Amino acid sequence: MSDLISTIDPSIAVDGKTGFDTSHIAEVKAWLVSQFEAVGKDVPDFEYTPRSVAHLHSLVTVSQAKTQAAGIVAADLRQKAVEYRSQAARIKEILENVGLAQENLSTNAVASVQVLANVANLLNIRDTEISSYLVAMGDISLRKTGVEEKRAKVQKESRVLLDYTRKAIARLTYLKRTLAHLEDDAANCEAQMVHWKTNLAIMLQKEQQYIQQYYNYKALLNRVGYTSDISHGVLVEMAEHREELEKKTKPILDTLRSYQDLPPDKALAALAIEEKRRQYTAAEKYLEDVLHSALATTE
Repeated sequence: MSDLISTIDPSIAVDGKTGFDTSHIAEVKAWLVSQFEAVGKDVPDFEYTPRSVAHLHSLVTVSQAKTQAAGIVAADLRQKAVEYRSQAARIKEILENVGLAQENLSTNAVASVQVLANVANLLNIRDTEISSYLVAMGDISLRKTGVEEKRAKVQKESRVLLDYTRKAIARLTYLKRTLAHLEDDAANCEAQMVHWKTNLAIMLQKEQQYIQQYYNYKALLNRVGYTSDISHGVLVEMAEHREELEKKTKPILDTLRSYQDLPPDKALAALAIEEKRRQYTAAEKYLEDVLHSALATTE
């Protein structure tokens, strides 16, 4: 009864008539009496409201429909049972007429027939013809082949998954070793980080110092009139021009330096020149004497 209630569409019960329907109440009461009498109980007292009557009437309709369907199925099964009994009696009569009654068969024959029947039931075939057995066996063979193919596929996938699992385990082991190594190096790295932090603080101080020096030098260059036109290329060109000027002025400077030994007065300069001439004449005479003495010694 609970199964029938669960199959009722709720909209049917909710949309029932708002007023009492005598025919519906009579059908509901008759159905309730029949159902409770079937289990040996009395119908419990309850209030018949439009909602409850509508719901119970819907339940009655579904129950009667299912009862009718069950009756049709039961009648069909009874008819089939009668037909099977009739066919069994006819087959038994035929077997008795040909001397193949069960009483006349040996124990081995009965066992063989029973085995054939069991195999037929197992193979889900209707008769014991060889063709039926062959078809059933072929179907089983095909299903076996399909199962073997699926099994081979599953085994292949299992091997692939096993290979992946082994690789994953190896990678996990490697990562664990790497993690342990990194944990061991953590202390050294922390000390190095402290050293780097100290150096970073010093570098920051140096940076501030260099920035301040940069601004100071920039202010100094602005004060002395430095412009962006004075670049490295310009300085190189000026240096090359200076070298060229030095090459041109060096002979003149050498000549001028030779005149620095002369007195500034003209008379004194003439006397100095005359003194140089006498020294030159004396040197020539001394050279001639040396040459004559050398020639005389040779002769």
